[in-house]
Amino acid sequence: MDWRRGGSSNNIEIGSGGGPRFGGGRGLGLGGLVVLALLGWIFFKNPMALLDQGGAALDSGTQSSVPTEVDPEQKAFVSAILHSTEQTWGAIFQAHGATYVEPKLHIFSGGVNTACGGATTAVGPFYCPGDQKVYLDLAFFQQLQDELQSSGDFARAYVIAHEVGHHVQNLTGVFARTDAARRRGAPMEGASGLSVRQELQADCYAGVWANHSQQRLQWLQPGDIEEALNAASHIGDDTLQQQAQGRVRPDTFTHGTSAQRVHWFKTGFDSGDMDQCDTFAGTL
Repeated sequence: MDWRRGGSSNNIEIGSGGGPRFGGGRGLGLGGLVVLALLGWIFFKNPMALLDQGGAALDSGTQSSVPTEVDPEQKAFVSAILHSTEQTWGAIFQAHGATYVEPKLHIFSGGVNTACGGATTAVGPFYCPGDQKVYLDLAFFQQLQDELQSSGDFARAYVIAHEVGHHVQNLTGVFARTDAARRRGAPMEGASGLSVRQELQADCYAGVWANHSQQRLQWLQPGDIEEALNAASHIGDDTLQQQAQGRVRPDTFTHGTSAQRVHWFKTGFDSGDMDQCDTFAGTL
């Protein structure tokens, strides 16, 4: 991937900060659910079961940390990918008669305070709708390679594009509708739960970004799409659960199977049409 064609974003933040801290269990709202869903992804726990203690657990002792060193190459890479997402979604929103509000991408190390609560590196990259920021510890890229067998620039770009996909969902009202459905009793987890549908749509939006950015920049190289598909296949609920527990429990799914994640990324990439990413309609 010739990512240096991607320009630079003005929306990169480095260091301490993030949004204000909100504790208090179910008061976390949907932003807290996103963080907790990621905790469930890393630790294979029911994210909803963490809600009653989630606010205190995430808040306790979590400090925002300024990275002692930010590799200039990695910062430039993140900036280029974010800039490309800004171009892509700005044009798509404009075509739909809307204005795209660009998110910030906050680089931290160790832990960070956000409008969705405190979080540590163990959570992985995440998006907080409360402050409209993507949070990323660059150490995750090494984890992606070493623990999830996903290497290459485009695999890393896919991770960023997925989180920006959540920002698109926030702007288009998906988060609000999902939260309203949850409050009415719709299940968040499970093979067809709201969390799975939300995550698969973000995968599809990452594919839409890949399609449009390639049309604009012609920056993909042989094997790049395979890198993204490989990353998607390694972070499916079924694959992660099988590796960690030796069994698969569809009733606890939060992100979708490996096959589903690959399918929805390809749907977005092949069509380049966000309207094809309605994972909330019908079966998955």
